[in-house]
Amino acid sequence: MRENERRRRVEQTQIHRPAVPRVMTVANQKGGVGKTTTTVNIAAALAQAGLRVLVIDIDPQGNASTALGIDHHADVPSIYDVVVEGAALATVVQECPDVPGLWCAPATIDLAGAEIELVSLVARESRLKRAIDAFQQDAGPDQLFDYVLVDCPPSLGLLTVNAFVAATEVFIPIQCEYYALEGLSQLLTNIELIRAHLNPTLHVSTILMTMYDARTRLSSQVADEVRAHFPNEVLKVSVPRSVRISEAPSHGQTVLTYDPSSSGALSYLEAAKELALRASS
Repeated sequence: MRENERRRRVEQTQIHRPAVPRVMTVANQKGGVGKTTTTVNIAAALAQAGLRVLVIDIDPQGNASTALGIDHHADVPSIYDVVVEGAALATVVQECPDVPGLWCAPATIDLAGAEIELVSLVARESRLKRAIDAFQQDAGPDQLFDYVLVDCPPSLGLLTVNAFVAATEVFIPIQCEYYALEGLSQLLTNIELIRAHLNPTLHVSTILMTMYDARTRLSSQVADEVRAHFPNEVLKVSVPRSVRISEAPSHGQTVLTYDPSSSGALSYLEAAKELALRASS
């Protein structure tokens, strides 16, 4: 399909608020797969469609906060204050300066020590869930978030466990490269452990193929293999390898505001609308 036709189709596709708010953890224990990039661009695309979206940056590196243009130096109230100190989520969220309706609970350097501090705390695995639930219960109809996307670190520590316990859905970006499925089986095993012991509603709802290069046979082979394993979870659209997508975070933006006409921006718009139109199983 020609790009102009794709763009016309995605612009005409209307999406509505979900019947219940969707809380999704964006996870992959392998680094460098486009996890944070996917989180912020999907969130921006949903917000541009008129939905209220919250990105929770629970990765100590704070890359999602940077990409959304959110201030996250050491003195800024952050998700650390929520998870470790018990602060209300409403006291730390900031609105993205470039995308109305998109909010972020930033990560600061304080989060680096949170894994150790959480060990001794009561209900240490569910502190993020309780904060999100309290926020949504207290929010008025116009303040309720339709989507909450949690960007977590690539390791399975207590921060990631908190993200899994808080969510009902897992969104997995997988890069179209040789080691795409490496570590995925371990991730799925860990999700099953969370389901069995902490959060029986958790399930993998969405998989997005990233860094797709149409010029190589390898990308097609990897995509076909992943689709064969997960026929119902993989989105139809794949996100291409793109310089514009890589450049955007250095400008404190998503690719949707940095270069809206790029193929990467179009792909994330398509992915977000496909995600929203799918019923959460």
